[in-house]
Amino acid sequence: MATKIRLQRHGKKGKPFYHVVVADSRAPRDGKFIERLGSYNPNTNPATIVLDFDKALDWMNKGAQPTDTARAILSYKGVLYKKHLQGGIKKGAFDEAKAEELFANWADGNAAKIEGKKSGLATAKEEAKKLALAAEAKKKEEIAAAVAAKNAPVEEAPAEEAEVEAPEATEGAENTEETEG
Repeated sequence: MATKIRLQRHGKKGKPFYHVVVADSRAPRDGKFIERLGSYNPNTNPATIVLDFDKALDWMNKGAQPTDTARAILSYKGVLYKKHLQGGIKKGAFDEAKAEELFANWADGNAAKIEGKKSGLATAKEEAKKLALAAEAKKKEEIAAAVAAKNAPVEEAPAEEAEVEAPEATEGAENTEETEG
């Protein structure tokens, strides 16, 4: 039986959540599976991956073929690298202790890279929040200035000029009526 390590979709529309499973290659995507290895949530940043490392490595050694996305997840978690190192041990390229040392170095570097991304995202989020608060404060000041200008007392001179102009316009209208009549 040909087995595949693949994703099984769950979650609601627009918010996918996946289970990483081992299934017969002929089974439907969300159908029957042999064993569940973990989960993958792409909705978070960075994506949340929970994986049973030993089970995944065991299935890879048994010959299960991962799909493209499952291969990326297994590579991210280090399952493919560990399998590669085990192949080197079998061929006699190095011993078990050297393989464990190489894997530990890789895991530390990968953890540092992930932590750097998380801290970068947190810093970017705080900066965006500060910029939004500054823009909001500026907008508040503009609104306060507009309200203050609206509520300021109006000068007397422009009002008198408007009253002087108004009678002249009415006198002209009366003159036209008298000449017509």
